[in-house]
Amino acid sequence: MSLKSRSSGVLMPVSALPGDYGIGTLGQEARNFIDRLQAMGCTYWQILPVGPVDACFSPYKSTSAFAGNPFLIDLELLSDWGLLTANELSASRSADPPYSIYYPNLIRNRQTVFKLAYTRLSDQLKKDIQDYSDANQDWLPDFSLYTVLSQHFLEEDWTKWNNQDLVKRTPDALALARHRYHEEISFQNFLQYAYDRQWSTLKTYANTRGIQIIGDMPIYVAHTSADVWCHPELFLLDKRGCPTEVAGVPPDYFCKDGQLWGNPLYRWDVMKKDHYAWWMLRIKKALTSFDKVRIDHFRGFSAYWSVPAREKTARNGRWVPGPAMDFFSQLKMSFPNPGIIAEDLGLQDHDLVKLLDDTGFPGMRIMEFAFIDDDNNIHLPHNYTTNTVAYSGTHDNNTLLGTFFDYFPKNRQYAFDYCGYTDAWENQWQIGGHHSPSCRAFIRTLFQSAANLVILPIQDVCGYGSDTRMNEPGTIKNNWVFRMTREGLSLIDVDWYSHLNLLYHR
Repeated sequence: MSLKSRSSGVLMPVSALPGDYGIGTLGQEARNFIDRLQAMGCTYWQILPVGPVDACFSPYKSTSAFAGNPFLIDLELLSDWGLLTANELSASRSADPPYSIYYPNLIRNRQTVFKLAYTRLSDQLKKDIQDYSDANQDWLPDFSLYTVLSQHFLEEDWTKWNNQDLVKRTPDALALARHRYHEEISFQNFLQYAYDRQWSTLKTYANTRGIQIIGDMPIYVAHTSADVWCHPELFLLDKRGCPTEVAGVPPDYFCKDGQLWGNPLYRWDVMKKDHYAWWMLRIKKALTSFDKVRIDHFRGFSAYWSVPAREKTARNGRWVPGPAMDFFSQLKMSFPNPGIIAEDLGLQDHDLVKLLDDTGFPGMRIMEFAFIDDDNNIHLPHNYTTNTVAYSGTHDNNTLLGTFFDYFPKNRQYAFDYCGYTDAWENQWQIGGHHSPSCRAFIRTLFQSAANLVILPIQDVCGYGSDTRMNEPGTIKNNWVFRMTREGLSLIDVDWYSHLNLLYHR
């Protein structure tokens, strides 16, 4: 897929939507946000991964490459289905601050309210759930069983389960577990059905209003996932099922020790033998769920950083060649014109550039990176090509306003000169917030660029500071919990963004 026309969009995690129940969901607030995007003249809503989150609430280390996050299920829609009463909805309203997710309270509430809803399933809903389960046999039974067993053993790391027959997935042990935990498995199937039904309805709503949704696919999966438990032969594991080599990125300008992600690496040689069947199922699910899919860490298909599992940092890794065009030739046989965006950030070597050219997928540029040095670097807007998705920043960056504070004074002045912001840095506080003149100058420059698609994180749309940052790589404190408020969204200058989109033919 290459980008053929000019357009714009906003990066807003579903979890960051406003609402009364502690986290953003797939209900009315999501539809309101779609209406606001339409009024702004945008074409795309980009989200973060929507799989079940890990213990640090990161959507990039999910327990499944296929499942949806039950926390995103909208309780009011469950009430519309006759599964919750008005009093139960009222009791589920969050008393926590509306600008952050407080997961301990959220988890306690959902464990209770979802099980209550499950007890009230009508015969028709039970049939619909069974039909959904039958249609998703390639991943749902194993995911639901994995989730139930993790809860039973109080351990997501399947190698530590106190039952080696289940660790090794012997047929008799699996059959016994499916029989013993039939009701708990059915409950997990219900949650996935509810998520999928609500998601499908929301996507249809978006598409009818001219908004396309860009999903986000992490290249790797967590070791503590149903996928690795079910398909250990596809990953670099020892005889016990523990990773021997793990994923990360080498030391760079931003992190002297690199980033040690810890995900198990793929056995691409084994995957090639069945034409990457697991990956093709994953891609099919993503392209069905979303209009376009951003593949995170795309360079891992060209070459990936492999770190021995015993290492404490990512320093002592090595580059290993990835499957490159062999993988994407198979992908294009299955999906001739896939709507894929390649997150090609990081070291841009010849092989990565060639792989991007050969696939025809649009790559990414981050304008916040443009002014961190004096080089004519690839993130400066005058270097963008049309087949590019250009961002002010991503979920891993500071906000635009926060970045202005982080820049050294000379780099900040360089950015302001480039964007034509001539007023004194201090004077903007007379306006600030949603109308920050320095942020607007930056955003206008981005919209003027040749990149056919421009994406702004919602924090940059609103001119927010670093206290609203979504994630700071290498840390675990206060990540993934940011939320917008209704008031914050209502203050967006819809007319200004609509004018930008008209002015620059987006």
